[in-house]
Amino acid sequence: MCDCRYSLICLFRLEMEAFNHKLNTYIDSWMGPRDERVQGWLLLDNYPPTFALTLMYLLIVWLGPKYMRHRQPVSCQGLLVLYNLALTLLSFYMFYEMVSAVWQGGYNFYCQDTHSAGETDTKIINVLWWYYFSKVIEFMDTFFFILRKNNHQITFLHIYHHASMLNIWWFVMNWVPCGHSYFGASLNSFIHVLMYSYYGLSAVPAIRPYLWWKRYITQGQLIQFFLTMSQTICAVIWPCGFPRSWLFFQIFYMASLIALFSNFYIQTYKKHRVSQKKAYHQNGSVDSLNGHANGVTPTETITHRKVRAD
Repeated sequence: MCDCRYSLICLFRLEMEAFNHKLNTYIDSWMGPRDERVQGWLLLDNYPPTFALTLMYLLIVWLGPKYMRHRQPVSCQGLLVLYNLALTLLSFYMFYEMVSAVWQGGYNFYCQDTHSAGETDTKIINVLWWYYFSKVIEFMDTFFFILRKNNHQITFLHIYHHASMLNIWWFVMNWVPCGHSYFGASLNSFIHVLMYSYYGLSAVPAIRPYLWWKRYITQGQLIQFFLTMSQTICAVIWPCGFPRSWLFFQIFYMASLIALFSNFYIQTYKKHRVSQKKAYHQNGSVDSLNGHANGVTPTETITHRKVRAD
């Protein structure tokens, strides 16, 4: 029996419980039984909260620039430094914990099942939940772009990457929350240490001229995707019981990211070199372009910014 104080709230709760039950039954019939080790964990039991967060993100992406159109950009400099520092530390924590657990637990590089390493699997599951949850936090990347009126940064690649990762990792955490799933997440966490440290430091104008590794972040992301795809292919060639459907999906998803990030890299850096040469021949000098992050001040000329890859 429902003991809610108000009947409408009680009715809504009952309707949601019935909806979640039907949806879970449908998803489970399609995906198979879930991993019981994550039962009851925050946001994992039911899919609608993750989907709702994604819809809210997309709605803000759509409405945010309209709201800011006739308003002054918000600096957010101090908040940006703290935000990027926090994500740098979280990313380092996840990278260190996964690498140390895999090393001590003797994970097989070529293929690792999800029920064969005992305490190591448990530790990986705990860290990967934080990896999943970090994808919610990273929605703030886009919100800072909107507040700072850096709308040219909100590209298809940016939205696709942020919106898809949260939803994919909800499914990963419910069905393959350890084993072979660790590799891509650990590489991505390492890249995010480099990426968010750059963004945090670039929010400080005095430090920005000394930052040199922006373009190498995109190169590192591409290397990450190639390595993840290669390691996933190894698990297909030398199977260990890890679900093959997940392996094929990861290969497809990595291929899509390689295509999109490669296009970004070509558009941003190769064409920039051509424009630099033209500027040099026309003016006798090259305008310096600062590698843009979510820390570039809004007063800088938009034509002199590089868009973010993710």
